[in-house]
Amino acid sequence: MTAGAGARGRREPVTREQVVAAAVELADAEGVDALSIRKLAQRVGLKPMSLYHHVADKDDLLDGMVDVVFSEIELPPADADWRTAMRQRATSARSALARHHWAIGLMESRTSPGPANLRHHDTLLGILRRAEFSIVAATQVLSILDSYIYGFTLQEATLPFGSPDELEQVAEAIVALMPADEYPNLRQAATELAASGFDYAEQFEVGLELILDGLGQLRGADG
Repeated sequence: MTAGAGARGRREPVTREQVVAAAVELADAEGVDALSIRKLAQRVGLKPMSLYHHVADKDDLLDGMVDVVFSEIELPPADADWRTAMRQRATSARSALARHHWAIGLMESRTSPGPANLRHHDTLLGILRRAEFSIVAATQVLSILDSYIYGFTLQEATLPFGSPDELEQVAEAIVALMPADEYPNLRQAATELAASGFDYAEQFEVGLELILDGLGQLRGADG
């Protein structure tokens, strides 16, 4: 065998980053519950036991996967206006979670957060503190916003329609099943929303602005 052939035959070692990235891809495709060490090992070309050279256990793997999602959320500049910063972060977080639905229930559950996770929360707290939110109030702001972002994204992902055209089709089917004298308000809502071209995705910005209006009242408060 020539030196060149030997070099071509050697494989670059698999890294932890590659293992975690492959786990994210599997979770995106099949859901996090379907993620197994055997499937992951096959995807990266390793034996199952060899994966434990890169991740200590399933929790360590999930920590890394969640950190990947946090790294995809664009952080606003540290000196940004608090309201602009929270709006930008919320919009980016929603986009990241739309790509990784499996992460919605895991984002705030980690007891061993990674660097992207820690940087994310530290930056947001810093922005709010500089805007004269107390530690308690800043924590409340993030908790309330997270509840809205995660809840809206989960609901959006599970709705039986995506576009206004799909809503119209679903509404027609539902209205046909509703006796007019029993559910007049639901019939009216379904009919009028479908006819108006109602886009559920656009309601995220509406709700976000209402919440930001309310959160501004915590500024300068002691919590």
